[in-house]
Amino acid sequence: MTVSTSTAPLTATVDLSAIAHNVGVITECAGTSVIAVVKANGYGHGAVPVARAALRAGAAELGTAHLAEALALRAAGIDAHITSWLHAPGADFDAAITADIDIAISSPRQLAAVVAAARRTGTTATVTAKVDTGLGRSGIALDEWPQTAHDLAQAQAEGAVRLRAMMCHLACGDEPDNPLNTEQAQRLDAAADDLRRLGVVPELTHIANSPAALTRPDLARDLVRPGLAVYGCSPIPEQGDFGLIPAMTLTAEVALIKRIPAGQGVSYGHRWIAPRDTVVAVLPAGYADGVPRLLSGRFDAVVGDRRFPGVGRICMDQLVIDLGPDGGGVREGDRAVLFGPTPAGRPRVPTAADWAAAIGTIDYEIVSGVRGRAVRRYVGDGADEAEGTAS
Repeated sequence: MTVSTSTAPLTATVDLSAIAHNVGVITECAGTSVIAVVKANGYGHGAVPVARAALRAGAAELGTAHLAEALALRAAGIDAHITSWLHAPGADFDAAITADIDIAISSPRQLAAVVAAARRTGTTATVTAKVDTGLGRSGIALDEWPQTAHDLAQAQAEGAVRLRAMMCHLACGDEPDNPLNTEQAQRLDAAADDLRRLGVVPELTHIANSPAALTRPDLARDLVRPGLAVYGCSPIPEQGDFGLIPAMTLTAEVALIKRIPAGQGVSYGHRWIAPRDTVVAVLPAGYADGVPRLLSGRFDAVVGDRRFPGVGRICMDQLVIDLGPDGGGVREGDRAVLFGPTPAGRPRVPTAADWAAAIGTIDYEIVSGVRGRAVRRYVGDGADEAEGTAS
């Protein structure tokens, strides 16, 4: 089933069939089941529609950073296993336990807070031990691991918690041959052995992020935990696209067409001066919507069968493209493609990776940064259901 794209001035069209395809690619590469990471509103694609599409495609579980994200999935009626792993002091562990969220703990203090919540609710909490095996970010620190392991064993014996899994985050997953990847896996395995000696046996282990899931099946363990690859962006661009299909296409309606004489400056600061009489188009998309200001003068947009360069500074609400002296056959109301996959037989469309390369960032930031007035619309299998959750 396909739903037509919106006539909204700025639209992020998400192909749920691409999401399903990507889950299949990852599963085949990893040789094991997938935890589809849908944090940050599904990397900007819409957490609930993406979660449903991924689960229909065979993803075993879901992952989020914040508990609020996990609880929103529950509120939407999603009953799959959900793990959440980033908690500040004061996190609502009572609500998480009641909603059957798997709480990944990163310190003995978090574990104590979860145990207290389990006692208050009278419900055994499902937990994952998130171990810092070398990233130096969230996760149980090396010097706090012995205490945490002891407390976990005691809490499980009491019935306050059930240790379901162990996890870590790779520091160099996008460098498949980096020896730290193997070392981190070995450290997590050693931590699991520590727990077994205390009589606590984790049911599952997961390590691999998107790049490791696609290139290091030896690190797959029981599940892999991809984020970016679910959305069709290659986590290691120098190795190709792995057969992934980008799920998001960002388009803007041509709001205005006007003639510009030679010598006329365009947009703030007149950083671009028309070298000849020309025609420009104004698009209602700017940095408040996730089009980086740093991209000014460094991007093309596709309208119909032609690519047109962006000119002048990108503003909060709008940007300008140069249509050339003949206007390129573009009319007000036409749609310009800013980034996305390239349809067969059409001019190459810029990608989120192209934008990222132009301004020295990563495509994670580009797709998750689409915000503001960009209306989500869905195509592909499951789009009818998803349209009710479009944002």
